[in-house]
Amino acid sequence: MNDQNETLPRSRAGAWLLGAAALVAVLAIILKREAIFGAAVQYDWDFSVLWEYRKLIAVGVLNTILFTILCVFLGLAVGLVTGLGRLSRNVLVTAPIRAYIEVFRCTPVLVQLVWFYYALPVVTGIEMSPVAAATLCLALYGGAFYSEIIRGGIISTDAGQTEAAKALGMTPAQALRRVILPQAFKKMVPPLMNQSIMQLKNTSLLSVLAVPDLLYQGQVVAHETYRPLEIYTFIAVAYFVILLPFTLWAKKLEFGSTAKEA
Repeated sequence: MNDQNETLPRSRAGAWLLGAAALVAVLAIILKREAIFGAAVQYDWDFSVLWEYRKLIAVGVLNTILFTILCVFLGLAVGLVTGLGRLSRNVLVTAPIRAYIEVFRCTPVLVQLVWFYYALPVVTGIEMSPVAAATLCLALYGGAFYSEIIRGGIISTDAGQTEAAKALGMTPAQALRRVILPQAFKKMVPPLMNQSIMQLKNTSLLSVLAVPDLLYQGQVVAHETYRPLEIYTFIAVAYFVILLPFTLWAKKLEFGSTAKEA
C-alpha cells in the first residue's frame, strides 16, 4: 500500500511537469509568432524567373517525360522476361533471376545510379555516358519490381483456366498468351501504374549524374537566379501536373476492370 501511495504522487508530479513544459512551449510559440510569420511574409516571391528561363525548364520537363517513357518500356520488357523466367522449375534459370531481383529491390536507387556510372565502367571496361548509365540503371531497377508484379498476377490466376486451355488443345505458350496474361493483366494494372509513377519520381535522382532532367535544370536556374523557393515550388507543381493524369487513368482502368468482373 505504501508503495502504491508513493507511486501515485510521483506519476501526478510527472504529469504536472509535462503539462508545465507543454504550456511553456506554447507560450514561447505565441510570443515568437510575429517573428516567425513576419519572416515568412517579408519574403518577396518572384516567379518571373521561370519565364526568363522557360526554354531551359522546358528541356528539363521534356527530358523527364522521355526518360520516364523509355525506362518504363525497357523495365516492362525486362520484367516480363524475368517474371516469366521466375515461373520456371529449373533452378539454374530462377536462381540468377531471383538474385537480380533481390539486389535491385534491396539497394537504394541513388546508390545504384552512382555505382552504374562510376564503378560499372571499371568492372566491365566499358565507358558509359550519364544518360546511358541512368537509363540502364532505372530500366533494371524498374524491371525488378515489374517482374514480381507480373509473376504475382500470373500465379494468382485460377488454375482452372490453364486446365481449360489445355483441354482446348492449346500449348502452354498459347495458353499463357491467350488466356492467362489477359486475365492477369487486370490484376496487374494498379501495381504496374504505381510502379510507373515511382519511375517518374525516380528520374529526379538523375541530377546527381548531371543528366539534364527537370530537377537538374531547376538547380541550374536556382544557382543563377538565387530563387530556389520559386524554382522548387514550380518543380513540385510540375511533377504533380505530370503525374495526376496517370493516376486518374490508373483509377479508370482499375474501376473498368472491376466493373467487367462484376
